[in-house]
Amino acid sequence: MAYASLDLPPFAHAHLVTSGISREVRHIAILLFDGCSLLGAGIVAEVFHVANELSSDASRCLPYDVRILSSDGGNVTCSSSVRVWTDGLDAHHYVGFDALFVAGGKGAYAAANDERLIAWLRHVHANTGTIRPIGEGRSLLEAASLCSQSAACSYPVHNVYDEPGGDGSDRLESMKSALTLVKRDLGVDIARAVTDRLMPDSGGNLTPFLGDALGSAPADKVRTAARWLQENCQRAISIADAAQVAAMSERNFLRRFKLEMGITPSNYLLHARLAITCSLLTDSELPVDKIARRTGMGNGDRLAKIFRKRMMISPSEYREQSRREARG
Repeated sequence: MAYASLDLPPFAHAHLVTSGISREVRHIAILLFDGCSLLGAGIVAEVFHVANELSSDASRCLPYDVRILSSDGGNVTCSSSVRVWTDGLDAHHYVGFDALFVAGGKGAYAAANDERLIAWLRHVHANTGTIRPIGEGRSLLEAASLCSQSAACSYPVHNVYDEPGGDGSDRLESMKSALTLVKRDLGVDIARAVTDRLMPDSGGNLTPFLGDALGSAPADKVRTAARWLQENCQRAISIADAAQVAAMSERNFLRRFKLEMGITPSNYLLHARLAITCSLLTDSELPVDKIARRTGMGNGDRLAKIFRKRMMISPSEYREQSRREARG
C-alpha cells in the first residue's frame, strides 16, 4: 500500500508584506477521513504550498501554515488506497483556523455519530473564518449543524460552502475553494499563477472565476479598509470610519465588503479584536477588564458576554485552559 505525506512545514507567526499587502500567517486545516478523495484534499494543500512559494519574500516568512488532521491522528487511507499521515485533533492547541476543509469519504458518515468530533467542530467553528466541505464532508457538517441551505453562518467569515460531490468535480471544486482564499489574501495575480502551475489545462473553466471583481479598484479599496480595521482594531473605531478609508458611502461599503471578504465589516472587526484578546489572555497577566479596554471590547462584562456567545467559554476559563494545554 502506498504512503504519502501532505504535511507542509510549520512556519512562525509573522506579519508579511508582499506587493504592498500586509498580512498575517493564515492557518489552514484539512480534516481527513478514511475513504476521502486524495485529489480533492491534495489539491487544496498544493494550492497553499504553491502560493507560499510564489509569494515568499527574502525573510522566507510564508503566508499559509497548513495542517493535515484526522479524528485520532496517524494514517488515514484515502479512496485510492494511499495512506496520509495526520495529526490528531488534540495534538496541538487548535481553537480555530482561518479556513477548515472537511474531506468526505466513508469515514465521514461514521464520524457523524462521533460526539467528541462533533463537539470539536462546533468549538472550532466559533473561531474559524471559513469552513468548506470536500465531497461527502458536507454530511459531517450537517450533523454538527454547521451547514444549511443558506450556506452562510454568522461569525466571522463563517461561510460553509456547499460543493458538488463526485470524483470528477472534486479536484476542480476544491481548487476553486482554496483559490478563493489565495485571491482574497494575495491578489488575483498570485491566484492565476498558482492555477497555471497546478492546472494549466483548466484555464477555460477558471478564467471567469479568476477574472472577477477582486481585481478591480473597488476590491482594492475594500482590502485597504480591511487592513485598516485590522491595524486599528484596538481603538474606538466605527464602520463609518472604515467606509471613509475606502472612499465609499457606508451603504456601498457594507455591500462591497461582504461581497469581497465574505463577512460583514462588523464581524471582521470583532474577529480581529477577539484574536488579540485570546493572545493577551494566554500570554499576559492583565486583568480581563483591562484586556477588554485595551482591545476595544469595552469592559470586562461586555467581553465576557461576547466570549461566551462566540467561544462558549468565559475569558478566565479560556486563559486557564489555554495555559494548561500549553504546558502539555
